[in-house]
Amino acid sequence: MSHKNTNRPQEDKKENLQQNNPNNELKQEADEATSAEAEIAKLQEEITKLKDSFLRAYAESENTKKRCQQELEKNTKYALASFAKELLGVADNLDRALSAVDEKTQEQCGSFIQGVEMTQKELSHVFEKFGIKKIDCLGKIFDPNFERVVQEIDDPSKPAGTIITELQAAYTINDRILREAMVIVTKGGK
Repeated sequence: MSHKNTNRPQEDKKENLQQNNPNNELKQEADEATSAEAEIAKLQEEITKLKDSFLRAYAESENTKKRCQQELEKNTKYALASFAKELLGVADNLDRALSAVDEKTQEQCGSFIQGVEMTQKELSHVFEKFGIKKIDCLGKIFDPNFERVVQEIDDPSKPAGTIITELQAAYTINDRILREAMVIVTKGGK
């Protein structure tokens, strides 16, 4: 029992020497500083990763917002297409009514014809407002993107594929084909 107590005072003395030794204090402070620097580096690396993740998520959200906005604009721009296509029949009937007017009818129904012309102009203004445009194709060479050939006629005075009659007009809505024209073209020629 007594030899346990005899070693204890020597150990206490050693600890006091180590604690009072300035080199030990510096070493302990250096170890703490190294540990703190390692912790700071680890935290900065984590901050960098989080910033990168945030920037990627933010960029993705901005891209999604832009895509949605573009899709919304596109849908709004072309939402009227089916309604507009139905109105083209009205425009065609107004054109037919006015083209059927002869001189005698003009004299008898002048104000009525004037009303039809005004209605046609108003419809044209509405079409313009919503980006609907009539394509003029008479005298041009057939383009399968805008016209459909219904008949071919021999006419050696014009180049093959020249549109000589338009049975139904072509229309676009915001530069997209709404309805193709039905045309008669020349067969032969230059």
